[in-house]
Amino acid sequence: MASEQSARDATAGPQAGVTPSAPSGESARQYVPRQAGYESGYVDDGPRGAAMGFTIAAAVLMMMSGVWNFLEGLAAVIRGSFVVVLHNYAYELSATSWGWFHLILGAVVAIAGVALLTDKLWARIIGVALAAVSAIVNFLYIPYLPVWSIVLIAVDVAVIWALLTPRRGRSYA
Repeated sequence: MASEQSARDATAGPQAGVTPSAPSGESARQYVPRQAGYESGYVDDGPRGAAMGFTIAAAVLMMMSGVWNFLEGLAAVIRGSFVVVLHNYAYELSATSWGWFHLILGAVVAIAGVALLTDKLWARIIGVALAAVSAIVNFLYIPYLPVWSIVLIAVDVAVIWALLTPRRGRSYA
């Protein structure tokens, strides 16, 4: 009688409340609940369009700022009387000294701007560092050319902001 009961249960299947034995191999996988907050279908497809736009804008701004600094330094080196030198300023340098400083810094910033077009991490890090140095140098240069220095500081701050924006977006397949 027991064997008759087990035969009926085996043929009845899940309808009678009995689960059949699991097959072996690949089809043996069963549903496993995911942890809360798990996002299936997440695809990391690179930087978002806005982040790439900010990077390109930062590269162009760095190239422009570098060229402006270079020309400012060239003017101070060639003709030192172009820059009004203040007396008793805490960071007293001659116009020629400031000119060489801006000349070299401008060339390096422009080259870093060109390197930023490759969208590499090292170029972004160097870009942020050079924009910060450029902003500090232009801050110290405010007594000599105030409006021009403030414009370049604003450009440098915009470059830093653009390079430090979040890079990766989330998209779901």
